[in-house]
Amino acid sequence: MNFFRKLDNINREKYILCLYFLSSKKTLKDAAWALSIGQSVGNPNVRNNWETDELFENHSCLIIGDEVSLQNKTSGLVTIAFPISNTDFRTDGISHLLCQFMGGQMDIDIIDKCHLLKVDIPQKVEEQYFLKPKYGISGIRNFTGAHNKPLFGGIVKPKIGVSKEVLLEMVKEMVEGGVNFIKEDEIMSNPACCPVEERVPLIMDYLKDKNVIYSVCVNSDPAHILNRVKKVYELGANSVHINFWSGLGVYKSIRELDLPIFIHFQKSGDKILTNKNHDYHISWDVICDLAGLMGVDFIHAGMWGGYMSDNELNLKSTLNILHKRQVMPALSCGMHPGLVQAINNRFGINYMANVGGAIHGHPRGSKGGALAMRQAIDLEYSTEYKQAIEKWGIVK
Repeated sequence: MNFFRKLDNINREKYILCLYFLSSKKTLKDAAWALSIGQSVGNPNVRNNWETDELFENHSCLIIGDEVSLQNKTSGLVTIAFPISNTDFRTDGISHLLCQFMGGQMDIDIIDKCHLLKVDIPQKVEEQYFLKPKYGISGIRNFTGAHNKPLFGGIVKPKIGVSKEVLLEMVKEMVEGGVNFIKEDEIMSNPACCPVEERVPLIMDYLKDKNVIYSVCVNSDPAHILNRVKKVYELGANSVHINFWSGLGVYKSIRELDLPIFIHFQKSGDKILTNKNHDYHISWDVICDLAGLMGVDFIHAGMWGGYMSDNELNLKSTLNILHKRQVMPALSCGMHPGLVQAINNRFGINYMANVGGAIHGHPRGSKGGALAMRQAIDLEYSTEYKQAIEKWGIVK
């Protein structure tokens, strides 16, 4: 069997194409072979009698490219074609795909570096097995009534430790200040001081006549998370917030519940997987594309100009991918009123400005901080905005 193929010589509907950067102690051909065989049919170095020609033809990965050119390099870009026959997409989902894409090749000593840069899934697989966002950008804007401007999100601070009564007062101030969306931070989940059963009905009763999305943190282990999502929905929640540490496949599972709730993907900690300085990593753009495929409505995409500040070109690439998937990008980690116009000028208005510290740390408190952001977004500047600029400055 020929494991090296030109792209025109394979049936694209039968394979997922993954683009990698590989670096090898031997040759790029050796690294590509080790990855393709090791992540499909078997041991990259040892063949056995069970490996029939038919098995290889149906289940082995293929290497897209010229064998000779790969033999003359020790590093470079390689495309590996993964057979869709190796996955039960209905139940294996993203979890099993990532096990194939970024798994055992990290244990192979000749592979020094392995960066997963792009994943291209056949359209028929996307359409049959992935629901994509239930609401997405247009549904979010219609629900909140926020059109032709950035969406305004507020974040609960302190992250944890407040009572349900204090949380309600904080939410009231943010809503009175003009937020479209409120997110509990990723540390909240289900603490004894403010359990889900107590806080969600209280908050949602206040919000029942308001077009504000309130995203409840439901981080938990696999045995509990879907039940928690169902519970918060039954308690009145219109959105859930899940940090990626709850498992990348969980977003697909929540979307498949098909509940009338918005799903927010929270990224804190993702650099364990996505840091470009690591020898082994997955591109953040790949994670964002898969998140949209799984059906999230919002994702914390990154930030520019805050205490986290992504490379401008890289962030534009991420936002383009999310927009194509109809996912609302949230920009957060140091967002404040003095950044809004600078971000608009660089990235456009199809994002959510998600704010924590610059709301609650405003000289006039949380309501004043929310009003300042609202004024920055609406271009209707008043006292609260001017006080925010005095404190945080303005970026051109």
